Amino acid sequence: MSVLFAALSGCKDGSKDQPKVEYPETKKVDTTDVYFGTEVPDPYRWLENDTAPEVEDWVERQNEVTFSYLEKIPFRDDIKKRLKDIWNYPKYSAPSKKEGMYFYFKNDGLQNQSVLYMTKDLDKEGQVLLDPNKLSEEGTASLSNSKLSDDGKYLAYGISRGGSDWTEMYVMNVNTKEKLSDHLEWVKFSGIAWKDDGFYYSRYDKPEGSKLSAQNEYHKIYYHKVGTPQSEDKLVHWNPDKPKRNYTAGTTEDERYLLMYESAASHGNALYYKDLEKENDEFHKLAEGFEYEHSVVDHMDGKFIVKTNYKAPKYRLVLIDPDNPEPENWKDLIPEQESVLQMATIAGNKLVVEYMVDANSKAYVYNMDGEKLHEIDLPGIGSMGSFRGNKKDNEAFYTFSSYVMPSTIYRYNIEENKSEVFRKPEIDFDSEKYETKQVFYESKDGTEIPMFITHKKGLKPDGNNPVYLYGYGGFNVSLTPGFRITMIPFMENGGVFAVPNLRGGGEYGEKWHEAGTKMQKQNVFDDFISAAEYLIDEDYTKPEKIAISGGSNGGLLVGACMTQRPDLFGVALPAVGVMDMLRYHKFTIGWHWAGDYGTSEDSKEMFEYLYNYSPLHNIKDSVEYPATLVTTADHDDRVVPAHSFKFIATLQEKQAGKDPVLIRIETKAGHGAGKPTDKIIEETADKLSFLFYNMNEKPSFE
Repeated sequence: MSVLFAALSGCKDGSKDQPKVEYPETKKVDTTDVYFGTEVPDPYRWLENDTAPEVEDWVERQNEVTFSYLEKIPFRDDIKKRLKDIWNYPKYSAPSKKEGMYFYFKNDGLQNQSVLYMTKDLDKEGQVLLDPNKLSEEGTASLSNSKLSDDGKYLAYGISRGGSDWTEMYVMNVNTKEKLSDHLEWVKFSGIAWKDDGFYYSRYDKPEGSKLSAQNEYHKIYYHKVGTPQSEDKLVHWNPDKPKRNYTAGTTEDERYLLMYESAASHGNALYYKDLEKENDEFHKLAEGFEYEHSVVDHMDGKFIVKTNYKAPKYRLVLIDPDNPEPENWKDLIPEQESVLQMATIAGNKLVVEYMVDANSKAYVYNMDGEKLHEIDLPGIGSMGSFRGNKKDNEAFYTFSSYVMPSTIYRYNIEENKSEVFRKPEIDFDSEKYETKQVFYESKDGTEIPMFITHKKGLKPDGNNPVYLYGYGGFNVSLTPGFRITMIPFMENGGVFAVPNLRGGGEYGEKWHEAGTKMQKQNVFDDFISAAEYLIDEDYTKPEKIAISGGSNGGLLVGACMTQRPDLFGVALPAVGVMDMLRYHKFTIGWHWAGDYGTSEDSKEMFEYLYNYSPLHNIKDSVEYPATLVTTADHDDRVVPAHSFKFIATLQEKQAGKDPVLIRIETKAGHGAGKPTDKIIEETADKLSFLFYNMNEKPSFE
């Protein structure tokens, strides 16, 4: 293998006048699928077997080329140092309270994972309950979830290894801090629902066979009693006739009712309950699936309080009588409003609800009869999160952040409707020098799309500013304002950070979501492309100064847009993207996304629609594509790395321009959740270095 880097270090700093990279050879195989009479070659099918020695060798050779390129970027170390400097400040979660004891997570600054503390006095530093940084010497184990029992006696927690979605669960005695004998395996997509001295959880049977086989079928709910082996866990529910259903368990705050959420696709669920005070009670259906979403807030006076979008695309709170659960008998507690209902919880015997107004948070307090009492005074444009309070406790905590404001914790008196700053982070970043504004622009079909734009105050729209355009647009996920520490080095160097709220998300309710799904998925790409065109039209930037970024479904967004409009972008950063839209449903949990995407097997029409935008299948010969840095991980078992592998192999084969098209493959890592701090900093430094270098920009941090 020969790689031409000799002249790179001699180039002018920030110049794109660089030699063309020679990529590792990727063999091609004679593989063709036929969809409704259309032959579709898949010459890199062999890359799907990511544990095969020849694929591991390919990964090693690709990483060698990529890191050789990145290491020669002159300001890469400066960016990494700046990221470490600004990252190094104490970060806290909002506290929760159990039996007079407060629990919270804290990261000293650069710890790979946050540590769980407990204390009776929040004015004093607590004692460590669980330090996930000590879970493995290799640093590849991370805390995936955790939950305290209602009496504060036990902590159940899940551990993910190597970034996998598979979780192992353990139990700790909170008083003694002793790790008990409990060890649960093959847990996936599970909550923790305590009942007495045990909890309900979800898992699959032990996987067997190849990675393409049915390892994510027949999801089951079990009850585990603390101190007993997993072999004695009680099977609570599974459906032998429906292998592709997922089941999640919950319990009401008083642990009287067991709740079961059944899902068949990426959105929508059926809802069931079981009265645990009745011996051998069966599950009873409370709400039908799968077109609508239903979630139980709690119960009162014999009725369930349920958040639902049935006949309410922006959601409402209803009371459902379990004896008469038919939808025509539901009673509105808080009817649907003009804005989207995000969150509802009971604290201090009040209903606390959060709404999204043009993707910004607004919060209100209602009494239990559904009468609005007052609005919670939030600091401005931003996102409220992590509201923590108990039903009978007048004290609660919540966080608030914006694109220029790190997450600040507020202590809230529910009865007096007063918020006060509880913890405000001290960070090496002067937020007063930056501003965020929200604009609305027209997409291709005339739909108005909101977008947040953040940059230094006084920035001149001279058509020459670097832009980082980030999007998602799917699965009812809303991109609300939040602090992005990774964007600070970019904005410090004159960068414009832009986040459009694309269709497919949940910013305006279910209709907004549906407008970006299945046969309407192109709307999402049009929205993103129109955002770039708006920024050019408004003289913020020009095409060669635009970097587009997104992960997972957002990686699909970047892949589709860079193949549809390669002329519009200077840099593309697709992360863990869904790039093969014809075969995505054949890998691990991919079938669960069909509610948003449809599949190539549904119909000829659906196949043709997917084929026409699938990033892998729309890379063309003789086209100059933007400088591209694909990122993925070898242990990603959600969006398997084969998507990125096949995409970059095809892109390297067909790229007609001089701009590099590379792949950065993290080893012993997964889809992103639980990634250690040092890995996040390294990956961010590489992305920003690649971005600046290929925009002909030289960042400075003096």
